[in-house]
Amino acid sequence: MRMMKKVTAVALASCMAVSLAACGGSSSGTTTAAAEGDATEASEAAEGEATEAAEEAAGGEVANKDKPLVWFNRQPSNSSTGELDMTALSFNDNTYYVGFDANPGAELQGTMVRDYIEANIDTIDRNGDGIIGYVLAIGDIGHNDSIARTRGVRSALGTGVETNGAIDSTPVGTNTDGSSTIVQDGSIEVNGKTYTVRELASQEMKNSAGATWDASTAGNAINTWSASFGESIDVVVSNNDGMGMSMFNAWSKDNGVPTFGYDANSDAVAAIAEGYGGTISQHADVQAYLTLRVIRNALDGVDIDTGIGTADEAGNVLTDDVYVYNADERSYYALNVAVTADNYQDFMDSTVTYAPVSNQLDAAEHPEKSVWLNIYNAADNFLSATYQPLLQKYDDLLNLKVDYIGGDGQTESNITNRLGNPSQYDAFAINMVKTDNAASYTALLSQ
Repeated sequence: MRMMKKVTAVALASCMAVSLAACGGSSSGTTTAAAEGDATEASEAAEGEATEAAEEAAGGEVANKDKPLVWFNRQPSNSSTGELDMTALSFNDNTYYVGFDANPGAELQGTMVRDYIEANIDTIDRNGDGIIGYVLAIGDIGHNDSIARTRGVRSALGTGVETNGAIDSTPVGTNTDGSSTIVQDGSIEVNGKTYTVRELASQEMKNSAGATWDASTAGNAINTWSASFGESIDVVVSNNDGMGMSMFNAWSKDNGVPTFGYDANSDAVAAIAEGYGGTISQHADVQAYLTLRVIRNALDGVDIDTGIGTADEAGNVLTDDVYVYNADERSYYALNVAVTADNYQDFMDSTVTYAPVSNQLDAAEHPEKSVWLNIYNAADNFLSATYQPLLQKYDDLLNLKVDYIGGDGQTESNITNRLGNPSQYDAFAINMVKTDNAASYTALLSQ
């Protein structure tokens, strides 16, 4: 698990002294050192860069390769190893990633499932065979978040098998007899009785056209699994709510089988009242804000922490219990919350902005700027029904004119072909189809 570093004004001040994105110690763009007249040569250089950035933001020409760039939702990385693509994350001084803290979130999902099993042990073993059988919908075998969630569930349930120092996240296909070498049988002891926990089946939910995280494919999978060994299925787990809800509506709701997802989409949260087991909120409201706030700050030439860890003039500020910043990875991560029958009513509308950062910026101080932003798959439930509506509320509050581009979820060119004239935009927010493909975008911006 990555060691996360909380954002503090002190940490950012030291980190950002050498970064164009963060120079300037206040929203006015002047540094404290300059005001006191005792700036060192290094800080004077940093102040000069901040001033230049502010002047460029006010209307000067900026090369596309130097414009603010935020990767979001899909972190540039090697889809096989998970190694971060630091070339993409450091494309220029105004490049960052915004997502959520994947590993703790995955652990939280796994713990939520285990806690539910233990609390309902008297009724959850539907056929009374002493085996708590679960099926798992895997979103994308090459996506860091999907890998983390698969590992989190297997770790919590004791079904994970380590390979090269990490729990194997490979789909098992079917494993009704417990013979798979990819997973192992786990166990849960409750009230003096030990139950076996078995991953009966899992697969990547990819459709025939190549789109991953596919809800329809998940619905078809649960129908196939239930027809073959339905009485053995006691729990359904999904890497996201889109697939989870498809499985819930196709089979598990009618059969009283708890289903667990991830994302806290509004329909999934509402379904908890009907037997959906639970989901994880990845604070999409905070993520959407950070996606555009980082851009706003870079365009204004102010400290990157403005309106994030440090209050802006409108009073917008986040506390460190909802996000962390990792300077080494140039990445902002929202924190996670388990949504269950105990608290789901607090999460019914996933498109409400986060109150502490919902104050309008003054258009005179923060003039309108143009942003190109893409959603990798216009049909993705979380991104289209939760994330984009939040972005559209925040873009007004932050005085940003955003062009939203919806992809097909299958090919990068479906998106990059619509970035034909990057010079007409002041900044970019990119959600890749595949985490390996950052260079497809940076190459366009470097021309």
